[in-house]
Amino acid sequence: MDSVQAVGPQALPLLEERVARIIDEARQQGATDCEVSVSLEQGLSTTVRQREVETVEFNRDQGFGITLYLGQRKGSASTSADGDEAIRETVAAALAIARHASEDSFAGLPEAQQLADADSLPDLDLWHPWDISPEQAIERALTCEAAAFDFDPRIRNADGTYLSTHQGCRIYGNSRGFIGGYASTRHSLSCVMIAEGEGQMQRDYWYDSGRIGERLADPLSIGRKAAERAVRRLGARPVPTCEVPVLFSAELASGLFGHLLSAIAGGNLYRNASFLEGALGEQLFPQWLSLDERPHLPQALGSASFDSDGLATYSKFFVADGELVSYVLGTYSGRKLGMPSTANAGGVHNVFVTHGDQDQAALIRQMGRGLLVTELMGQGLNLVTGDYSRGAGGYWVENGEIQFPVQEVTIAGNLRDMFRQVLAVGSDLERRGNICTGSVLIERMTVAGS
Repeated sequence: MDSVQAVGPQALPLLEERVARIIDEARQQGATDCEVSVSLEQGLSTTVRQREVETVEFNRDQGFGITLYLGQRKGSASTSADGDEAIRETVAAALAIARHASEDSFAGLPEAQQLADADSLPDLDLWHPWDISPEQAIERALTCEAAAFDFDPRIRNADGTYLSTHQGCRIYGNSRGFIGGYASTRHSLSCVMIAEGEGQMQRDYWYDSGRIGERLADPLSIGRKAAERAVRRLGARPVPTCEVPVLFSAELASGLFGHLLSAIAGGNLYRNASFLEGALGEQLFPQWLSLDERPHLPQALGSASFDSDGLATYSKFFVADGELVSYVLGTYSGRKLGMPSTANAGGVHNVFVTHGDQDQAALIRQMGRGLLVTELMGQGLNLVTGDYSRGAGGYWVENGEIQFPVQEVTIAGNLRDMFRQVLAVGSDLERRGNICTGSVLIERMTVAGS
């Protein structure tokens, strides 16, 4: 079998041919249906700490995973090996697993007419390789860290500045006639610094990430921001236990809506493991708030033209005017729930939350007295009940102004109540991930401290 040398759009035809060969092999060995995902990736990363280079790594990975069916029995196997023999052995391994699996009446591929038309998939402009050498990557990382050290003499230590550039190709195909794929890039620069003072050591960070390396935030600004955030945390202390408004900073607020998406994901719903089971049509949020998915945005980090089942993605609302109007379903979970797929096998793509025109400072003034949360710790969420309890850090607010940094507190509530009590979403949008939201002000939560 031909070895693929280049990573990029030019590799896609060879990878498509490989997918077709794997599907043919699965049929020859007796599979009634199969689906295959082939990937080819490479990347460069470097880490610096204390003005010295810790690591410079180049990685290149390839492989494929296959899921095949013997009637209603399913088996999966994967390999990073290359060549026809690897294909035969991996297919045989998946078949052996399928023969021992239990029958599942919901298992199987989508119907052919449900699959995306591979010839009409939109070009989402996801391929932007960064022409950066290891020496240039090291220089950028060192510049970023130096800016942090130079920002304030209380920055005494570093916990690592990391630059990464990644290129990848992915092809998905199945025995119902769909083969499609794309090439994509992702680049990032992050800085974690440690401040010392007032008898404390405090750590904080900043970063940027995107499809186009040249558009990342300037290394100087990332380093300074990381240092500023670390220094601001010096002198942090607990606050007495109270019930007050809580303002989640934008980079943390995306996690709140991530919890919502997990709760309406088909896998959790059919397992009876979600507090939002049966909530379709229910008013979860204030009427002014909506949550919609935009999978075809050019150059966006979450964009995809088809899902992991080969269905064409499309724009949709999950929450409209505060009401839950759609679950997050793939083919299998949809069948289990007796509902059609929402083309979300593998997850969501570019979710946007309704926001107002107030920035975070304006929301702090609106809050008056309460807690601005900039750090969360632990995994204190019970998805079955919606009970939420997380260790937190941030800043105490009085009279609409930040008074002092806070640490060693716990914030607690129930997600149903928290969703209903969203008072505002800020204009300070977090765009570095798959969920775009501003800071979120919640009317009341329990803050447990000293």
